[in-house]
Amino acid sequence: MDKLTLEQIKEGQVLLFDKPLNWTSFQVVNKVRWLIKQKFKLKKIKVGHAGTLDPLATGLVILCTGKATKTIESLMGQTKVYTGEFTLGATTPSYDMETEIDERFEIDHIDHDLIEETIKQFQGEIMQQPPVFSALKKEGKRLYEYARKGEKVDIPMRKVKIDHFMITRFNLPQLEFKVKCSKGTYIRSLAHDFGKSLSSGAYLSGLRRTQIGDYNVDDAFSIEDFEKLLND
Repeated sequence: MDKLTLEQIKEGQVLLFDKPLNWTSFQVVNKVRWLIKQKFKLKKIKVGHAGTLDPLATGLVILCTGKATKTIESLMGQTKVYTGEFTLGATTPSYDMETEIDERFEIDHIDHDLIEETIKQFQGEIMQQPPVFSALKKEGKRLYEYARKGEKVDIPMRKVKIDHFMITRFNLPQLEFKVKCSKGTYIRSLAHDFGKSLSSGAYLSGLRRTQIGDYNVDDAFSIEDFEKLLND
């Protein structure tokens, strides 16, 4: 994209961003909206995202502007591809590195064969329980609000689909992976459940979203690149 005009933004653009580590998806939206408003001297402009990505993850976030915000629902329903890292032998309450390790487990029994056999349990349609440290709502409150107060909450299992799941690097206690999955799949829960199925424990220690449908992170802007595009 050589240039972005006000007319294009209002008519509707689908913009791809490579979310930095420790940024929330909402921070990306707010920053992009602010940059557009500053550039074109606007009081308001519609900007929305087609699916959040955890602050501790990097990678593809799709933003829509103007009339393109009407396509957000369909974009959210597309399959997603992630790469990342599980750390075996321990668990955390959040299933990732947001919280401290709460339990440790043996990993001496884990080998390539056990890994490959266990992966088969996580192919196709599976039942998954979302992590309690998530933004899902129950009785009007976010689940993480219950979790941070130490309150117990019943989280129903739900059906998700794993189209493809493979271990790309075996270096215990770390396993690098690639997953293609449906909307609503929590990779943190996949890490936790995978560890349990290995008769051990695991948490998510790295995550990058590389694809949403046909959209690829290789074609995404950094925040700096987008700012430069607007101001050129």
